[in-house]
Amino acid sequence: MDTEPSPPRREFTGAAALRNLKVAATTLRVLMTMNQLLWHVAHTRPRCEKKLAEYCGREGLMVTLPCYRTMHKYRGKTVTFQKPLFPGYVFLQLLTHQRQKVYQSDYVANLLDVPDQDLFAQQLGDILLALETDLEVRLAPQISPGTRVKIKSGPLRGLEGWVEQREGTTLVLLRLDFIAQAAAVKIDATELEMI
Repeated sequence: MDTEPSPPRREFTGAAALRNLKVAATTLRVLMTMNQLLWHVAHTRPRCEKKLAEYCGREGLMVTLPCYRTMHKYRGKTVTFQKPLFPGYVFLQLLTHQRQKVYQSDYVANLLDVPDQDLFAQQLGDILLALETDLEVRLAPQISPGTRVKIKSGPLRGLEGWVEQREGTTLVLLRLDFIAQAAAVKIDATELEMI
């Protein structure tokens, strides 16, 4: 009895299997990010932060524009303004297909991808929390090296930052590393502990 040999089976071993796994993983990552809100930083045209935030709100996009209060006196009247904490920047959470809608506005100079989503969200959340308190928060345009601290009491208890000492007042810098800027919060030194 003569048996006919079966055709050779195709086996994926070694480099071919690894290549197929990499292609599958890349495809899965692309599909997952298409349906996931990701942080982006919109670098705006000069003095267009609020206009971009309003546009994004009308278009149903998730927008964050940290603002602080400032007061000016005009002819005996005190007027309160909301000014962007980070001039020239608006923070957006977008799906991949929504990026084009942002570019359609005349207010955006560039839309930047945020590589470390978790760190960015945590740092921005700390700054937004500080803005909700009665503490004085302002832009600290230069991040200078200092002592890292944790706030141990008060409304910002548990937040971490870096200290900069100026003329007896202690400033804690809440950093937003991606745009190399920080918000400075005035805190009494007794409320800080070194990390």
